[in-house]
Amino acid sequence: MSERPADFWPRALPRHLTIPATNLFFNLEVSAARYPDKPAVVFYDTSLTYAELKDEAERVAGFLQAECGVKQGDRVLLYMQNSPQFIVAYYAILRANAVVVPVNPMNLTEELRHYVGDTGATTIFAPQDLYAQVAPLLEQGLRHVLLAAYSDYVTSLTDLNVPDVVRGRRRAIEDAGVVLWHAMLARGCRPGPLTAGPDDLAVMPYTSGTTGLPKGCMHTHRSVMYNAVAGVQWFGAQQDSIALSVLPLFHVTGMQGGMNGPIFIGGTVVLMARWDRDTAAECIRRHRINATQLISTMVIDLLSSPRIDEYDLSSITRLSGGGAAMPDAIAQKMHDLLGIDYVEGYGMSETIAPTHINPSERTKKQCLGIPIQDVDARVIDAGTLQTLPVGETGEIVVHGPQVMLGYWNNPEATADAFVEIDGKRFLRTGDIGKVDEDGYFFMTDRLKRMINASGYKVWPAEVEALMYRHPAIREVCVVSSQDARRGETVKAVVALKDGFAGRVTEGEIIDWAHQNMAAYKSPRIVEFRETLPKSATGKVQWRSLQG
Repeated sequence: MSERPADFWPRALPRHLTIPATNLFFNLEVSAARYPDKPAVVFYDTSLTYAELKDEAERVAGFLQAECGVKQGDRVLLYMQNSPQFIVAYYAILRANAVVVPVNPMNLTEELRHYVGDTGATTIFAPQDLYAQVAPLLEQGLRHVLLAAYSDYVTSLTDLNVPDVVRGRRRAIEDAGVVLWHAMLARGCRPGPLTAGPDDLAVMPYTSGTTGLPKGCMHTHRSVMYNAVAGVQWFGAQQDSIALSVLPLFHVTGMQGGMNGPIFIGGTVVLMARWDRDTAAECIRRHRINATQLISTMVIDLLSSPRIDEYDLSSITRLSGGGAAMPDAIAQKMHDLLGIDYVEGYGMSETIAPTHINPSERTKKQCLGIPIQDVDARVIDAGTLQTLPVGETGEIVVHGPQVMLGYWNNPEATADAFVEIDGKRFLRTGDIGKVDEDGYFFMTDRLKRMINASGYKVWPAEVEALMYRHPAIREVCVVSSQDARRGETVKAVVALKDGFAGRVTEGEIIDWAHQNMAAYKSPRIVEFRETLPKSATGKVQWRSLQG
């Protein structure tokens, strides 16, 4: 007789999660009151206590209101690497009753232009090394650039390998509309009352999809709060937990597991701006880190370090992640080294991180996990919308407290993203999978044309839209290509306009793309063809180009 799914539920965890009915900023306020002198953030050996973090967030919130005119519900762009300033700015925006719009710092000017236009944002937080990308948008929507030097928060004589972008000294940029971070803090502004409640918008990460430009996923304080709380409770984290936060905070997985969750419980976040396997290992040893989230490519890189045996990693009791399945051989090597299993989960920007996680007591390899508290997940026939039985393959749909309200300013895309089943509103994930007899979900394919390059989601339609700006391109189709290191990489199949054959090379197209879009989505491979294959209705047959 097989075990039932209930047998795999984490033993100490209730099946229902009561979500705090408060603004996310209140989490920081509570932790600062409880643990004022405790390190909230450690950034290359420099600490910021909870009291300091709260104080700085309030001063920045006051500046947003007094000097930038930010009002409740306004969208504010947050365009930074992992840093104390990212966390301060994130909570400052919330304290100002506004909405955080996290932006991948790999995006370039033309990509930023869409965020500015779509959100109506007039204020952006940015680092000094990316000011050149932001500057062209001043007076084209943006009016205030709050500019940070990461080195302001690296004050100790650390022996860690600090990235050059973090070491860079503060530059005196005096352009109109620009305010330097230290000057903003020095103003000592204080914000007005905290008025945004649980059902007001809090965070709006952008995602792409099968068509068009990126879309803003509208999340309330309540939906973000759900996963911040659910994540730490699933793994039994508490106030003395020390987490290594190296996944990008602009992405929902890093945002929730590496920032919001630890702040909710009053834990300590050891923050890295960029992945470096030896620095990560040394941080684990030095700070006795007990939990971290790493995508599979990071785990592979860490375990392949010739110095791995030099580090004491015994403090790690939980290593989790998602985005791409963990190869069996690497999972076994990790288990042999650390004595723990890699815990995979599943979520998306539309759900502000996980809807599924593997139970720590019984993980399954290359598995999305089981639905977490109060989540109804099903596998349906994408055509009939009928729920399919165990073992049959269909589209994964989810209903739960963490699901977004919809897409910002895009009612048509919102309508397409949801379906009603048994009186409930389910999000169509676009992912193809199945559920086994134990209630575990597995992904087998994607309805959407998403490319997974080293854990970054790349949406072909967005890349194609940017590539059509090249004067030589008549038609382009972006597909995935297998890559030994990245898992998948981005390939563009291009048909040139008349007269350009022999005048432009594949390498020139690659270089142009790299200059005009984020590196992770920029095609690494370009193939020229006279024409692209099309169906009888004129649609490009992208599947025939895949490979």
